Amino acid sequence: MSEKISVNWTVRYTLLNVAYFAAFCTVHAYAAVFLYANGFNNTEVGVLLALANIVSAILQPVIAGVIDKGGFLTNRRFIILSVMVILGGSLILMFVPGKKAVIFLVYALIYMIQFAYQPVMTALCFEYQKAGCNIFYGLARGLGSASFAVTSMFIGGIVERNGISILLWTNIATMVISALIAFTFIKPARCGMADPEVTGVDLAKLAEEKPKAHNLAGFVRTYPAFVLFLVGVVCFFFAHNMINDFMIQIIRNLGGGETQLGYANFLQAILELPVMALIAIVLKKISSSKLLLISGVAFLVKILILIFAKSMPVMYLSQSFQLFAYAVFIPAGAYYVSTTMDEYDQVKGQAFITSAITIGGVFSNLISGMILDHSNITTMLITGSAVCAAGVIIAFYAMLKLPHRRA
Repeated sequence: MSEKISVNWTVRYTLLNVAYFAAFCTVHAYAAVFLYANGFNNTEVGVLLALANIVSAILQPVIAGVIDKGGFLTNRRFIILSVMVILGGSLILMFVPGKKAVIFLVYALIYMIQFAYQPVMTALCFEYQKAGCNIFYGLARGLGSASFAVTSMFIGGIVERNGISILLWTNIATMVISALIAFTFIKPARCGMADPEVTGVDLAKLAEEKPKAHNLAGFVRTYPAFVLFLVGVVCFFFAHNMINDFMIQIIRNLGGGETQLGYANFLQAILELPVMALIAIVLKKISSSKLLLISGVAFLVKILILIFAKSMPVMYLSQSFQLFAYAVFIPAGAYYVSTTMDEYDQVKGQAFITSAITIGGVFSNLISGMILDHSNITTMLITGSAVCAAGVIIAFYAMLKLPHRRA
């Protein structure tokens, strides 16, 4: 494959990530800001996000299982469907300000769908790589984080000055861009495996010829270290989501506002770029399993610092640990799945990681909202630290004591 073709696929996949994470910033990082502005309290915000996460956690493995079996629903087609749902939902929200019941349902749907297609984005990359379309995953994913960072840096100040409508306009614009890219993201014959959507290959016949994906029980037996590690992931992201989803409350407690929220999100996201871009080099020195353990420790340090924060500079110090936490976890998890699991289990493996992240968010949203309404920020952060510490212990046992794969 020529260098030109390789660059072309990396650029296109990068644009897909850039658009996705710009919208992810407005939907997820500013969820509480949007909902508070529409009259929701802490507990209601927690319940909404928790329900969205629960549905997402259930759907992700189901969707992955359907895609893994082959047939009409491909990674690309599911991304297109997700983009259209988010676009339509954002348009609806433009016309129902203050109508809490409608906002609850539509925002929960958008929040859930955006999580649901994140692992499919990762699986899309590895699918195309295996077909011969070289994509520099680390760089593309890192620039996605940079897009999140830049969006957050500017959007916070705009929201503070002009209100929350900019969040919806950003969603609409980025989903239009995503749709245009996804519709044209088709594997040509020269990539070594023409896209069945173009060639008309009998997908049902192909599905019969390839090995069958493991069912849930078979998956658990085959990948014991990964399955237990997922429990640790739930704990890591209990703490991580606690910080992210209620960051505006933490920042207001330190004397800041939406502008400082933008700066804090910018800092943690921009630090992801160098790590994700260079992850392939790092993996030559440190295995993906060890990198996952390093990320778990960093998640713990990040939230521990916040317990003692008295000013915004300490908040920014905490956010800087994103360099070793989320920035390492996401690509290391993707590579762990890609190198440890059979090809027909990989979409499921990516989905289980995202489901574990999502389940962590469910418990975090419910518990954090109630703690904030009945206690204070410090109590919330201590709770998150304790759960994250338990996750670190579980993760070390899983990765160091259990087999990564059984025949």
